[in-house]
Amino acid sequence: MAYERKMNKIIISAPGKLMLMGEHAVVYDHSCLAAAINKRLSAVVERSEKDYWIDKKFVEKVVLGFRKVYKLTMPVKINITSDFSSNYGFGSSSAITVATAYGLYQFLLNKEPDKKELFDFCYQIVLEVQGKASGFDVAAAIYGGIIYFETGGKKIEQLPTHNFPLVVGYSGTKANTVSMINLVREKMQSHKTGVNEIFNNIGNLVCEAKTAILEKDLSRLGVLMNFNQEYLEDLGVSTEKLDDMIIAARKAGALGAKISGAGGGDCMIALTEEGKKEKVKEAIKNAGGEILDIAIEQEGVRTESDL
Repeated sequence: MAYERKMNKIIISAPGKLMLMGEHAVVYDHSCLAAAINKRLSAVVERSEKDYWIDKKFVEKVVLGFRKVYKLTMPVKINITSDFSSNYGFGSSSAITVATAYGLYQFLLNKEPDKKELFDFCYQIVLEVQGKASGFDVAAAIYGGIIYFETGGKKIEQLPTHNFPLVVGYSGTKANTVSMINLVREKMQSHKTGVNEIFNNIGNLVCEAKTAILEKDLSRLGVLMNFNQEYLEDLGVSTEKLDDMIIAARKAGALGAKISGAGGGDCMIALTEEGKKEKVKEAIKNAGGEILDIAIEQEGVRTESDL
């Protein structure tokens, strides 16, 4: 029997994410590298006479799923606030899911959930809403820092971040992740052998990149990022604007540059040396990109206040 907590309100925050390497391949049972970022989304969970929330996709699914598992009936009010726009492709849906679920565990069960337990619950919610997902963005929101991730959470390993100087540029175009995933799925159906070879090669790059991070070899990591971008271009998920921003960053001295996420818009990332960071930023801006104030966030989901 679960016991409902006697607090009146709890505020939980979860970070957004960046994909460092392995996009698309991770949907097809390969590994990826992802990172939490220093932009967070908050869920305010409080007592109420009747249920109230605006988000009908993820918040509602979390609440209904939670009630089904734990047989709870107490009405709740849930408000979501964010310090990053959903336009940027930073995983707002997963952050909403994680923050809401973590809040309910503490608010209703007086329980600090195990990270893997929280992942499994949230991943099922995202699958229910989206139909297909790897789960890496859910894991990034829960664990924080840089993670090595295998599809469905078969393996989630936190890696050291060291000094990881990234520049993030926004293309000005909101990507449609589902469309990009469907585009790659169609190519998989029509050119299965070739696409599988691309995914295998991307998976190998991710494993090499993990080693480069562990060995603090940023130069090698940059080279691997560039190789990853070539495979993403072969898949057709990059755009002319993103390509221009990536090329500009490399010419300005970036160790490596690639898209981050599903492609078709959203963001690119550039790995730099500290001394060249401003030059790389300026080059990306001159190519038409918007520089975003993004850094890797060590901490995952957390309680902000408990009233």
